[in-house]
Amino acid sequence: MQDLALAYIQTDLAWEQPEANRDHLEELIGAISPGQDLIVLPETFTTGFPVDPASFAEDVGGPSMDWMAAMAARTKAVITGSILLKADKGFQNTLVWMQADGQFQTYAKRHVFRMGGEHELIQPGDTLLSVELKGWKIRPLICYDLRFPVWSKNTFKNDEFGYDLLIFVANWPAVRSYPWNQLLIARAIENMTYVLGVNRIGSDINGIAYDGYSQLISPKGLILSQAVAKKEAVVESVLSKADLVNLRTKFNVGPDWDSFDLLMSKS
Repeated sequence: MQDLALAYIQTDLAWEQPEANRDHLEELIGAISPGQDLIVLPETFTTGFPVDPASFAEDVGGPSMDWMAAMAARTKAVITGSILLKADKGFQNTLVWMQADGQFQTYAKRHVFRMGGEHELIQPGDTLLSVELKGWKIRPLICYDLRFPVWSKNTFKNDEFGYDLLIFVANWPAVRSYPWNQLLIARAIENMTYVLGVNRIGSDINGIAYDGYSQLISPKGLILSQAVAKKEAVVESVLSKADLVNLRTKFNVGPDWDSFDLLMSKS
């Protein structure tokens, strides 16, 4: 494991305008310093949330994934964020983990947002995604997943932690900014991991406002970097391997975590 350089983008999203959003994000990505290992975009970064998936969901390998592949190749970094994809039995809010060589992995949002009607449009996923980058084990999740600590729970088996970085990409409304901020810190402390939350700003066609508060949290629950609320920002940060190893060596609660089997609820 080496130190991990990452950049995250907090921006407004043009409602139901995939091409305009991709073009704007491409400009912002172009301003990022070379040498990043990972670039993180918000949830449903091509359309905003929620929109009619029948009109905007793409096939795997569609224009947004092609764009992500081009951006990853150009920056030589992994690009990740979520888009709407067609699934076997409908549509899913899917995070795409796109590598510079064009290979990719996906995670379908498990906890679809019932209060916003997402459950009526989007099929929930049932499988966690674990990826590796420069020796870092990474667990990417989506927005409402943040409220479910069991789904987010780290593991400690054979003297190894299940992941080192937990990511949440989001369209998290301003009216619930306090839970966003507190839950990101809680997930970092309880899982002994870095946590990155990447949220949008602006307002959507329904008048819902988004303040952002995108931020990187240390395993101790300290804010290492944060985008200014309500402002577009590209934030670059470095995750320290030494700091993570030092904490996990000196104060390792992993061996005392409760073990359990996760049973899927019916949605």
